Amino acid sequence: MRKTVKKSVAPIYAAAGTWLFYCLFFPLYALWHFIVVIALASAAFITAKKIFPDKVIEVEETAKPEKREPDKELDPEVAAIVAEGRLAMAEMDRLKKSISNNDVKSKITQIMILSDKIVRNAEKDKTDIPRIKKFLSYYLPTTIKLLNSYDRMDEQGIRGENIGGSMRRIEDILDTIIEAYEKQLDALFADEALDIETDIEVLDGMLKREGLKNGDFGKTQQGN
Repeated sequence: MRKTVKKSVAPIYAAAGTWLFYCLFFPLYALWHFIVVIALASAAFITAKKIFPDKVIEVEETAKPEKREPDKELDPEVAAIVAEGRLAMAEMDRLKKSISNNDVKSKITQIMILSDKIVRNAEKDKTDIPRIKKFLSYYLPTTIKLLNSYDRMDEQGIRGENIGGSMRRIEDILDTIIEAYEKQLDALFADEALDIETDIEVLDGMLKREGLKNGDFGKTQQGN
């Protein structure tokens, strides 16, 4: 999180309003007329500055995106998936900036990170494309729909029975969504995990046959 200053526009409006009011009801052709209105506008600006001070707000820093290969070098089907994922990331980023609840913002960040990894896996393993397309056609749009609803209710500034209850349900489901996305990402590596397990078993068998496991290597050398 980084702190930034959000300047109030009230002092500017106050000064401008003073000028407008003076011009409507008083003459403005002599030098002392300008001196008076400038003094009044300055006083209005300073007063409004005290009443409506600048606000220091915390803004969550977004991690710099990693360098990626241009989409034109991707397979058309993969490029379409990546483009769709990019639009979803942009919408979630907009919602994260709009929503005021910091805990919800943090969970949206986690969802974005997981979603990006799931979508980008299409570039590495085309066999995952059917599963990723299902993720893009239902799970991700539904999540974004819920976040949009939360954002609209958050803008109302109240937590009545209907708004408050719905917002709490969405807040609670975000943890479940994060867990489900983690499982979805893990599932994409099922084939790779199987390949790794097979390679380990083959290597383990070779090491045993060659006497290179469990201290057999030294004994074999001595026997020779």
